Amino acid sequence: MAAITSDPSRAREFARSVVDRLRAAGHEALWAGGCVRDELLGRTPADYDVATSAMPEAVRDLFGRSRTLAVGAAFGVITVVGPRGSGQVEVTTFRTDAAYTDGRHPAGVTFSTAADDAQRRDFTINGLFMDPRTGEVHDHVGGRADLEAGIVRAIGVPALRFGEDHLRMLRAVRFAAGFGFVLDAQTRAAIEHLAPRAATVSPERIAAELRAMLSRPGRGRALELLAETGLAAVVLPEVSPAGAAPDGLEAWRSHARIVEALDQPSLEAGLAILAAGASAALPRVTVRLRLSNREAATARWLRAALDEVAAGNDHPPPMHRPWSTIQPWLAHRDAPALADILRALAAVAGGSSEVATWVTACLDRPRAELDPAPLLGGHDLLRAGCPPGPALGETLARIRALQLDGVLATAADARAWLAGRSFPGP
Repeated sequence: MAAITSDPSRAREFARSVVDRLRAAGHEALWAGGCVRDELLGRTPADYDVATSAMPEAVRDLFGRSRTLAVGAAFGVITVVGPRGSGQVEVTTFRTDAAYTDGRHPAGVTFSTAADDAQRRDFTINGLFMDPRTGEVHDHVGGRADLEAGIVRAIGVPALRFGEDHLRMLRAVRFAAGFGFVLDAQTRAAIEHLAPRAATVSPERIAAELRAMLSRPGRGRALELLAETGLAAVVLPEVSPAGAAPDGLEAWRSHARIVEALDQPSLEAGLAILAAGASAALPRVTVRLRLSNREAATARWLRAALDEVAAGNDHPPPMHRPWSTIQPWLAHRDAPALADILRALAAVAGGSSEVATWVTACLDRPRAELDPAPLLGGHDLLRAGCPPGPALGETLARIRALQLDGVLATAADARAWLAGRSFPGP
């Protein structure tokens, strides 16, 4: 897909100019796929793709070698790079795909016509072409009717489409949930039957789909569809309802409602919520999906913080605990995401609205108040005679706790407290 740009109007105009230039050179050219779908749904396309009768080399010659990328040339795809702020457009020659041998790529392609090209695409709503100047839609697969009816339907035989590229099953769920559509009965049946094959998809591609599902509208329904079709047990086996207690599916649906209620949705927050009651499994999820270090750390921290807040059965609510015990996670970089999850829990899952409100209010404090600078550092302790090693770290932590709890207010207070202590010899 073409890269997302920050200026939709410039991206749109550039995509139109690509079509114009191809046509001026005597080639057939149309917008294709997702951008047409989004246009008809009244949405701003994230990116634009062009389908054309021009051969890849002709596209490169027309737009110039310095403005084109031939990474996908073997499959008839040339990326045309636009002016600054205009993004880029993938220009694909009309083609028919040979058999898929690796669950992702066709073994080869044969250049053909627009009607043939439509047949090799995944879903009818993604198999449409449009003339960007007149708005005329070229529909060879019944996609426009499915758009109007709100149906995600595989083109041709669903089992063949999903057999070609197993990731398409996750894409079907994402489209249905994101657009508020339903899965065509035959398409859904094929997903339920072939769901185990999703295990062969690369972790990075699965993570990308989950990232898109859990950060956009319809994310709660996406989670429900993953469970209902059997895909959750394949792509998120560590936290899915499969093999859990009989009420596992209902618990999953409760998690889905919480994820849907988030104001700042993300893959990390979604995974932290899904791992409720299965905190130990979360590191395995982040490693298996090959998440970035930042994503993995955030997901694990959120789950740990939520478990700490939920420890109210054995401990008082956070607002009644010593400030030094809760300040470290209130001052954490991901504390806003924690507050968002607490708000969602309170809104739809019986969580404490008092705790959510209190945490949110704490985060509104000035940073200097929420996370004041330490009164003393390691060098201060060394000068005071504290030996390096565990004793130094423990003493620093103790001074910090006394500072946060209001016992020590200044560096002088901390030095006075320190002067009254004796340290073991080397």
